[in-house]
Formats: sequence, C-alpha cells, structure tokens
Amino acid sequence: MTQDTPFELAGKVFGSRLIVGTGKYRDFAETRTAVEASGAEIVTVAVRRVNITDRSRENLLDYLDPKRYQILPNTAGCYTAEEAIRTCRLAREVGIGDLVKLEVIGDQKTLFPDVAATIEASKVLVKEGFKVMPYVTDDPVACLRLAEIGCVAVMPLAAPIGSGLGIRNPYNLRIILEQARVPVIVDAGVGTASDAAEAMEFGCDGVLMNTAIAGARDPIAMARAMGLAVEAGRMAYLAGRIEARLYASASSPLAGLIH
Repeated sequence: MTQDTPFELAGKVFGSRLIVGTGKYRDFAETRTAVEASGAEIVTVAVRRVNITDRSRENLLDYLDPKRYQILPNTAGCYTAEEAIRTCRLAREVGIGDLVKLEVIGDQKTLFPDVAATIEASKVLVKEGFKVMPYVTDDPVACLRLAEIGCVAVMPLAAPIGSGLGIRNPYNLRIILEQARVPVIVDAGVGTASDAAEAMEFGCDGVLMNTAIAGARDPIAMARAMGLAVEAGRMAYLAGRIEARLYASASSPLAGLIH
C-alpha cells in the first residue's frame, strides 16, 4: 500500500493530521473525551477564553497532559496585531511554548481574519522566535507572503468560523497547495466528516476544527468520525483518484467478449 510521509510541523513529527479545538464543550471532561476519541495529537486552546495560565483555578491542562498533547495556544478574540502579540507572549511566559496559532479578526460578524494585521503580527512574532501558524483567508498571495515571512504553516479558512459550510473555494485552495512552501492546514468552516475528507483529498497537510465536533449532537462520535475522515482522505490522496469523466467507462474490458 502507498506509504505516507510523516506529518512534520515546526520540526516535530505527528501521527495524526487532525488538529482539534477545545471551546464550546459542556466541560473540560467532555473536552478530554472528545480529544481522545479524535486521535488528535495537537490541541489548540484560546488563551483569552480557556484557562491554561492560572493553576489556582480549574485548568484545562489538568485534563489534557502537555506531555501527551502538543498544546497550541491561539489568539482567538484578538482584533489587533498588538493584542495578538501580547497573547502569544503571555502563553510563552507561562511555559506553553513557542508554537502558536495566530488569529487577528477583522470583522465581528463574519470573523474573517484581518490579513494586513495578521502579516504585521507574524513579522514581529517570527523575529521573536515564535513558530507561527496563521489563520488567514483562502488568498494564495497572502499565504505565500506569510510563508516568506517565516511562518511554519499557513491555515486558510474553508468557510467562516463555525459556519459548517465546508470548502467554499476549492480553486483558491488548489492554488495555495500548488505554491506551498510550508504545510497547508485547512482551518474553520468544516461541518462534517466529508468536509474533512475533501480537504485531505485535495492534498492539504491537515485539518483544524472545533465547532464541527463540539457542536454535534454526539461530540464524541463526531470526534471519532473526523479522525477517520482525515485518515481516509489522506489515503485517498496518496492512492490517486481516477480522472473525472463526463461519460461512462466500462469496468470490464471489451476485448475477448463471448459472442
């Protein structure tokens, strides 16, 4: 069977290409169970919304062992480059590490990223030694610029955060993948397992999601489904799908038919 290459991110190899968030669950216990069911090894945490800094209160890190999972602090809720930079510095100060997911939101209604501010913050953070994974629009030029700055991955959205619409612009995503210099991880907008599989079939290096799992009727079952979908999509990509044709092509050869 076709052999895969390791999923390497910022110099570290991971077995799972699924990255999961930790928001919107009923409690930390459900969060842990869903993460375990998904098989994910990278878990993103909104530093401004989920407690990972104050050990005197209930702390997510009491449920998700940083020795087992790569904790990926993110700057969700930041609307300026300065806010995002401060949030990343806070995460590093409390010992979470240098690998960060950068979000600078430009609009409260759509939660689309502010691309200019994201690029500005990325430049500062990269210079300070952070390994930056920016959430960005599905803009090939923006993704290329972020890779040139020194970001360790680019994370174009599939659709607006939490919308569940799936991949809305496969053509831009294909261009981003064609010119990719760093891993491409689809972030935001995944609704169900087929969306995750589709992203992987395009050749994306990974998929990040939160609401699609946490908001499901059965988050634990959906977490498992997403883990399987990412694996299946990656395998299908490596196997190489058949060419799409307008007309039929017989499954059995015509030569040697009995008349």
